[in-house]
Amino acid sequence: MPLPTPVRRQLRHQRAIRAVAYEREDGLWDIDACLTDHKPRDVPLAAGVRPNGLPIHELWLRITIDRKLNVVDAEASSDWVPYDGQCQNAQPAYRALIGLNLLQNFRREAGRLLAGTAGCTHLTEMLGVLPTVAIQAFVGEVWDASNGSPGEEPGPELGKTAGGNESVGEKPPFQLGRCHALRFDGEAVKQFYPRWYGHVPRSIERGAQATSVRDSRGPGQEGRADAVAHE
Repeated sequence: MPLPTPVRRQLRHQRAIRAVAYEREDGLWDIDACLTDHKPRDVPLAAGVRPNGLPIHELWLRITIDRKLNVVDAEASSDWVPYDGQCQNAQPAYRALIGLNLLQNFRREAGRLLAGTAGCTHLTEMLGVLPTVAIQAFVGEVWDASNGSPGEEPGPELGKTAGGNESVGEKPPFQLGRCHALRFDGEAVKQFYPRWYGHVPRSIERGAQATSVRDSRGPGQEGRADAVAHE
């Protein structure tokens, strides 16, 4: 369903973020991300006027990952910037992404390493799309979405235990419980993942309990919330 017809308006700015995943012949994967900013007019910048048709920003970021979603290489490039010769100095900072894992607090850790003056605001902004782009690329190629999690070696019995209770080591498909459509009590799960309909895994239940305790705790009760999360 398209958006409603807007009131009469005029284009003033356009930003595009594009991310493309490639499988390499050496078994690794590349994700190339690009951010562009355009304005439909000449734009006065501190360094001079940027003519209509030329981008304000055209920034590139490439990460190379293995099949477990570990970042093994990272490169940045700034082709169009408002402060030529200065913005490019942030590029080497993105080597700090090497060693991170896209599914293990990647956005938080990348933000910690590259926030503020450590990096480029717009290069860092692109980092947020990388985990889900990698997951989409891996579905059907590296990862069976019906069985296990991205970056995990699937076991032969994973997700196949009979009965309504969660067995030791059994986990629902990775994508369940992560968005509105795939909530455990939703119609999509009922239709396509009936094994898990109405079922909340213990790990998710415990996380909710820990959040509830943290929200209601008083001064000095932080340690108890952490304990609940690990009981």
